[in-house]
Amino acid sequence: MAERDPPRLRAVRQSLPHDSAEAHVAGGAVYVDDMPEPPGMLHLAFGQSAHAAATIVAMDLSPVRAAPGVIAVFARDDIPGTNSVGPVFDDDKLFAEDAVYCGGQALFLVAATSPTAARRAAKLARIDYEVASPLVTIAAARAAGSVLEDAQHMTRGDADAALDAAQYRITGSLEIGGQDHFYLEGQIAIATPGEGGTIHILSSTQHPSEIQHIVAKLLKLTHADVTVEVRRMGGAFGGKESQASLFAAACALVAAKTGRPAKFRVDRDDDMVMTGKRHDFTADYDVGFDSNGRIEGIRLELASRCGATDDLSRAINDRAMFHADNCYHLPAVAIVSHRLKTNTVSNTAFRGFGGPQGMLAIERVIDAIADAVGRDPLEVRRINLYGPGRDVTPYHMQVTDNIAPELIEALAASSRYAERAAEVAAWNASHRIIKKGIALTPVKFGISFTTTHLNQAGALVLVYADGSIQLNHGGTEMGQGLYIKVAQIVADVFAVPVECVRITATTTGKVPNTSATAASSGADLNGIAAQRAAETIRDRLAALAGELHGCAADTVRFTSEGVRAGEALVPFHDLCRQAHLARVSLASTGFYATPDIAYDRKTHSGRPFYYFAYGASVSEVAIDTLTGEHKVLAVDILHDVGRSLNPAIDLGQIEGGFVQGMGWLTTEELVFDDAGRLRTHAPSTYKIPTASDRPARMEIALWDGRNVEPTVHRSKAVGEPPLMLPISVFSALTRAVAAAAPGKGLPALDAPATPERILRAIGELRARAPTSAAL
Repeated sequence: MAERDPPRLRAVRQSLPHDSAEAHVAGGAVYVDDMPEPPGMLHLAFGQSAHAAATIVAMDLSPVRAAPGVIAVFARDDIPGTNSVGPVFDDDKLFAEDAVYCGGQALFLVAATSPTAARRAAKLARIDYEVASPLVTIAAARAAGSVLEDAQHMTRGDADAALDAAQYRITGSLEIGGQDHFYLEGQIAIATPGEGGTIHILSSTQHPSEIQHIVAKLLKLTHADVTVEVRRMGGAFGGKESQASLFAAACALVAAKTGRPAKFRVDRDDDMVMTGKRHDFTADYDVGFDSNGRIEGIRLELASRCGATDDLSRAINDRAMFHADNCYHLPAVAIVSHRLKTNTVSNTAFRGFGGPQGMLAIERVIDAIADAVGRDPLEVRRINLYGPGRDVTPYHMQVTDNIAPELIEALAASSRYAERAAEVAAWNASHRIIKKGIALTPVKFGISFTTTHLNQAGALVLVYADGSIQLNHGGTEMGQGLYIKVAQIVADVFAVPVECVRITATTTGKVPNTSATAASSGADLNGIAAQRAAETIRDRLAALAGELHGCAADTVRFTSEGVRAGEALVPFHDLCRQAHLARVSLASTGFYATPDIAYDRKTHSGRPFYYFAYGASVSEVAIDTLTGEHKVLAVDILHDVGRSLNPAIDLGQIEGGFVQGMGWLTTEELVFDDAGRLRTHAPSTYKIPTASDRPARMEIALWDGRNVEPTVHRSKAVGEPPLMLPISVFSALTRAVAAAAPGKGLPALDAPATPERILRAIGELRARAPTSAAL
């Protein structure tokens, strides 16, 4: 293989701007809603269920059809194929059948001359229901035995025996709220009919191939008849992994039935009502430990509100189990996971994919142990970390890349954790109203799809005779910088400036059968696929250069000055022209499948992850004990991305992930009423973090290390792991509440830690009798 340019000249590891940064700022970046609307475009709206659980007795759509601007109305009998938009199972329906299973469920579809006409008409249907009592909460579903699948068990050792033999033992529980994705660009799609019954779909989706397959099944077409394209999304966070299919399928149905292009731009309120969220959880723990706080045995009982259908809930709850150890060795452990079926919108993928919930549960356990033994929680975290001879997870995977101990020590030193903890204690001793807290929490996040076959990617690289390069792969761009990273990788192969690489929209017409851009694996998978495609072309060019200049192909070097072959130095674009004239192919596909991973879901054991990404954060907070309000005062982060492909992009992802996770744990609250209706379905009632919520001091540094596994340029994933860093905020808030009533134990603070919950926790804590001295 031809030698590459020295590392100092590579395009990778450079802090290059996002490929669309200037266009984003100037308003020139084209999203689906910016596409010109051709004559005859139809606009869509769903008729939605008014109830969360009901049987449809009768549905009269004649007033809808007669409404001004309405061109057509479609319901379940108009579907040529399968009435399903489910990613795995067929229980997610495009249109309700005999019964409705959640509030806002789609019953029928209106195609009209304007969005307003479609929305107004959709409200005119006359529907008779036989209403049932919905199951809304985790507790109600557990009591009714309403589950998606049987409880899942992950075990290692004999947890019950270890608990019985432990020196000390405590129990507790934690409620963990859900979260709306609140992407800036809502769900949207455009479908355009083509010749011979083909369909072209523009969609804001993380999973073009899944939409292609669902639409083909819905319309009784082949996959080759459906092309799905996406240039960029205005945010997704998992909310467009499976949920975009509902709206894309609606557009495709109308386009196929009417022969006219169809557009569905979903209103924000409807978007929040009709699409899934992060799963809310309850976590109950029973843990045994010694006088130093080292865990000897633990039983964790996790339960989640999955919603009305399967969607991706099985894999999401599996990942919650995977991450219920975080960075800690649990010598004897039993994790039980309950997946509850409720009459609420089916919850779905969200950044972290269940991992944050499992991780938050074990961090609460650590805080509870620290309170019980009267030690700083960081001391208890240190003593429970994975280490030599203590390196096997609850799913029987050996942790071979453990950098958590040294990373934590480096952050504790650079953030002055010990000194600041003493300062916080001094503050709390002398201030009655404002109480402070500080915490350091780590992150260990497994990288790979836990559904093994999804760990694959394809790419197509085209080099033109003038030396310009066109790049296409199966990954999608949702603002995370995937496109620029893969472009840097390809530019590095040829030792050309990244400006020579033209990034094109992801389309199923170029790269088939792709996996979702999810599981933080976009750069890992697509980066190597694109690199392999580019290397195939480079090797052909090297062979040609060697032939033309009388040297061996393996001595040809691609450098930033040109291609050096023997004594000759040939500009890259000249060599490309010579290759075209010599009838050398300058196009290649590339493919990558993650090696050395396997997982047996029946026993919940194996090696589901190729490697782990690590991080840690220190957060200092203050609460007002009179109002329950809080402020995050300072944050220090040290995060592991291996050898960063693009430090600027990675730092941005870490900061954004932290703030989004902070919102999940502090301000973002989903409220369903007893009838199963979502009450927080607009910015007026759902509070995401704003610029003023960002800590005034936020120091972020990248860990100086490389991936031990041979990933692309020894980098590591960065998309999801940072979201779990703000668990330190929640832990610090817990400690601040505890400072409001010293000697009363660990407060019962649930997430999100809204002002109301903080006040409630303070009140409950102050009402307790004093606890006995620490164990």
